[in-house]
Amino acid sequence: MELRVLRYFQAVVRERNISRAAEQLHVSQPAVSRQLKSLEEELGVTLFERGSRNIELTSSGEYFSAQVNQILSLTDKTLKNIHEDQDITGSVVIGAAEARSFINVAQSIHALRKSYPHIQTNIVSTNADEIRSQLKSGVYDFGVVMEPADKSDYDFINLPGESRWGLLVPNSSPLAKKDHLALSDLEGNDIIISGQKGMLNLLNSWYGESKRKFNIVATYTLLYNASLLVSAGVGYALCLDGIVNTNQSDLTFIPLEPRHTAGASLVWQKDIRLSIAADAFLKQITTDLN
Repeated sequence: MELRVLRYFQAVVRERNISRAAEQLHVSQPAVSRQLKSLEEELGVTLFERGSRNIELTSSGEYFSAQVNQILSLTDKTLKNIHEDQDITGSVVIGAAEARSFINVAQSIHALRKSYPHIQTNIVSTNADEIRSQLKSGVYDFGVVMEPADKSDYDFINLPGESRWGLLVPNSSPLAKKDHLALSDLEGNDIIISGQKGMLNLLNSWYGESKRKFNIVATYTLLYNASLLVSAGVGYALCLDGIVNTNQSDLTFIPLEPRHTAGASLVWQKDIRLSIAADAFLKQITTDLN
């Protein structure tokens, strides 16, 4: 008794018609009929009551059908597990904004390597504009973007946690003595902001107007470089917390009050087929976050 024949039988039971089953199986109707006849002869029972249009199962056919469903279900599960147990090689490229929430991605990469040690993960620190471009061209498999972000072109998973906006200042600054800063504390100061598209709109929404009340002297892509500008006295960096280790530097991070925060999302291009390695990573992080 071959699995192929059992699948023929299952298709006929589902369709209640040999012609429709043959079409679904992409084989000829006579071939399906012959296989069913041979199956009945092998079992020594009649499985179908054949009518002019549709066919119905006999009581023996009903019992056999239930057993076949279990057999094929177990077979499919076994084959799936065998394939999943095979080693997966390849690389996954993730373009990532700097964010505390990236720890979730890092933890899933660690878990993935336990199952598939030959998958290499390449992280590119960048901003949302570059992520959008490189996802579209297929260079990146995934991106980690900060909110707010336009995700209409993406499938996405929101990452747990959030980062708080504040100001990175030298320890020698009078502002370093404050527990928190109001937006008014930025007024009249030289400020370094992220060069990401939409940053000015975000600032305007905080202030509730479009007129800037501080002087933007520089923009940055990576906060580490911005921190060096702050240390050099160029200005104060408006940024998210948890990225620069201020415990080992001459800088202090002071949060804004009222509280302004940003979440992060893992995104990938809609309607594309991921590589085997990228698909394995997506399954891993989906499992980890659920």
